[in-house]
Amino acid sequence: MNTVSPLPALHAEKRENPDALADSALELARLVLVRGPISRGELAKELKLSVASLTRLGKPLLDAGLLVEGAIVADGTVGRPVRLLDVRNDSAWFVGVKVAGDLLQAVLTDLRATILAEATLAITDTSTSTVVEGIAQLTEQLGAHLDVRITGVGVSLGGQVRPDGVVHRAPFLGWKEVPLGNLLAARLELPVVVDNDVTALVAAEQWFGAGREVDDFAVITVGAGVGYGLAIRNHVIRTADTGLGLGGHFPLDPNGPMCMDGHRGCSTAMLSIPSICLQISAALGRPVDYEQALELAEEGNRAAVAVLEAAAKALGVLIAAAANLTMVNTVVLGGEGLALFTTRKAAVLATLAAGRDPEAEPVTVRVASADFTEWARGAAAVAIQAQAFVL
Repeated sequence: MNTVSPLPALHAEKRENPDALADSALELARLVLVRGPISRGELAKELKLSVASLTRLGKPLLDAGLLVEGAIVADGTVGRPVRLLDVRNDSAWFVGVKVAGDLLQAVLTDLRATILAEATLAITDTSTSTVVEGIAQLTEQLGAHLDVRITGVGVSLGGQVRPDGVVHRAPFLGWKEVPLGNLLAARLELPVVVDNDVTALVAAEQWFGAGREVDDFAVITVGAGVGYGLAIRNHVIRTADTGLGLGGHFPLDPNGPMCMDGHRGCSTAMLSIPSICLQISAALGRPVDYEQALELAEEGNRAAVAVLEAAAKALGVLIAAAANLTMVNTVVLGGEGLALFTTRKAAVLATLAAGRDPEAEPVTVRVASADFTEWARGAAAVAIQAQAFVL
């Protein structure tokens, strides 16, 4: 059985700013995770540290076995070979769980958030005890599947989560002030991180996706609802309002349908899967699911084409607004409703371009996986980030 020893805490050296050192340690772990194998010289340049300072910073990570020294390669100068730093993917194992209204989706990942196994558990109610026991069952199941010792667990859900792991509000679960983090930590006897589901996706992109190439980007998710998250200067933005679903009611079309909360033409009314299906179902006089809606549009059904074309233009408006208001030039699209973009890409991009200043930098639109396991992978990513910080 693979085991993971407790990792020593990083301590600031004398005359170093503790907060700055902590940020540097986190960034060091992130850089090696996302770009390794990499030389100390490249790391020192990225972190704006001397090689000596970086060596001191990385020593506890090397001593713990989290970082390893790899092959010796030439660094581009005569007679100066260097030994590259990398992470041991098998030095830690994480479980990520997405809590939905009727199921728990879980994945087992390595240190780079590569999904190694997955499991799903249907739940008949959303009581705290049912969810805690379900997550415990999935965690034990996935650990036994590969015969590994789990290092940490991440949990994501749609709602407002405080930094201490208390779910302040999760309407679809009927939760208020639920100390989920503490309940799970006591049940599992493992480090547990609880986060908003969209914020967790942003975290996964920050370390293992778009963040490998750019420091600033936005994430927009389309599915049962519409979510929005942001990373600026390699930091995931979290505020007191994170998890309130503020991006779900951004106005997109003054002539659009109304959402359940009475907002006309908002992002939820225009883009969410339930709203799209409801509009087409009402027009046809029969129930239509999302897959059928896409098929009908492909076949040229006028009602389906009209609804999806309006949705595509609304998505272009939302992407342009995200780029314009936050001044990011990369937007990542995720969620189960991604087919809206992939099947109506031209309409989305044309509306996006129309909403931008002609001299503005072009917006790169990246498409994440529409697989539901991506939500659970995001949960694993926040657990990885937490453990990479508390080394």
